[in-house]
Order: sequence, then structure tokens, then C-alpha cells
Amino acid sequence: MQESRGVRGVKSAARTVALLELLAERGEEPSRLDQLAEDLDVPRSSMYQLLQTLVDSGWVRTDATGSLYGIGIRALLTGTGYLDGDRRIRVVRPYLDEASDALGETIHMARLDGRDVVYLATRESHEYLRTISRVGRRVPAHAGALGKALLAERADDELPLGDGPLTGLTANTHTDRAALLADLAGVRERGYSVDREETVPGIAGFGFALRYGTPAMDAISCSVPVARLTPEHETRIISVMSDIRTRIEFQLPPVSGVDWR
Repeated sequence: MQESRGVRGVKSAARTVALLELLAERGEEPSRLDQLAEDLDVPRSSMYQLLQTLVDSGWVRTDATGSLYGIGIRALLTGTGYLDGDRRIRVVRPYLDEASDALGETIHMARLDGRDVVYLATRESHEYLRTISRVGRRVPAHAGALGKALLAERADDELPLGDGPLTGLTANTHTDRAALLADLAGVRERGYSVDREETVPGIAGFGFALRYGTPAMDAISCSVPVARLTPEHETRIISVMSDIRTRIEFQLPPVSGVDWR
């Protein structure tokens, strides 16, 4: 049981949060009672009572037999409330539309959360099928344009990467820390990050940190199939996205430290 600001955590609340996060992480893959009890190291009887409470309130859903469990619709409503209540997301959304119209590509906004980035908004290209990056999706920060743009805003000794191995999503993902640090040095020099099939095979990305926070927590990116990424198109992507970033930052004056969005 951890303490925060001198307040001891509530065991039942901690279990509830852990359960909801686990079900959300598994997405479309349902879980059984015994599996959840084992994964979270909770007695089977306690897990059953917790699940039934969450099913009754809509946070967890179950099948007709009552043996399979998944995340419920209440989680969607809460997530939508987060997005709707964030002024910065509201300000950025029209600029994502503008960038998508100008470039004909998929544009994203994401926020750093620990070792990952979480997608907050996406404007899809009509030219190719959806990639893995949808709203609410978590991706390791070291593995793509959005995350690398945000990591580069921090000193190497302050990177939120932990001590464990770096996960590889594709053959091109940086799993070697020295290679990642060299890449981040290039991001700082250029002012934007480049992802060449590091998150999704066949997709390149260009990431731009939004520096209205110190350190930056949000970033935008443009994703494009490598099959049509000509040098001319890459130059235009960088130009359009750089301009979009400048205009967003003008609309959202910089703040330091933690603020209420």
C-alpha cells in the first residue's frame, strides 16, 4: 500500500483502479474471474464481489453467462469527460483539421503519461486504413514520433524510461538506449522528431512538441505511408506542421509546472 502526500491509500480503491486499468488494457480480449484474481493477486471471493459491484454500476460488462468480463461503458463516458474538459484539446482540434486538410495525411495529438504517450485526438487520412493510433491508445514514448518529440524536451538523465528494457514494436524501434539518446539529440537540433516505421510497419511520422508547458507534455504529429513519402512531401509536412505548432503555442501561452487544464 503506497502513501501519497502523507495519506495512506485505500485498499479497495486501489484494487478497483488496478482492475479497471487491466480490463482497459486488454480491450476486446475478455477475462475470466480466476484469471483476474490471479493477475491482481486478489482472493477469488473478493474479486467476484468487486466485479459484481462494477457490473451493476456499468464500469464492467459481462456476457450472458456471467463468466467473461471487459471494460464497461462508464469508462467511455469518463474518458469523454476528460477530453471535453481539457481546454488545450479543444484549442488544438481545429488545427488538426487544418493540418489534415492541407497535407491529406493523418494527424494526431498525444500527451505524455509516465513511460507512454496517450492519443487524445486523431484526424484520419482518407488515403489509407486506420493505424493502431486511436484516441485512448497508449504507445511507449520511445517508440514513435510523438513520444520522441516529448522525450527530447527533457534532459537525458530525466527521461521517464525506467530501468528495464525498451520494448520493440517493430524491427526499427529503438531498443538500445544509446541509439535512442543519439536520436533524441537529433530531435533537439532539428526541432522535431522522425519515426521511420518505428511504431507501425510501413508508416513514417513527424512529431512536434507543444511548448506551452515546461516541460512539454503534449505533442502533435503527422503520419504518412512510406510508399508515398517523397522528399518534397516530407519537406511540406515539416513546413505545415511547424507552422501549426507555432500557431497553437500562440493561442496557448506557456505555463510552468502543473496547471489545471
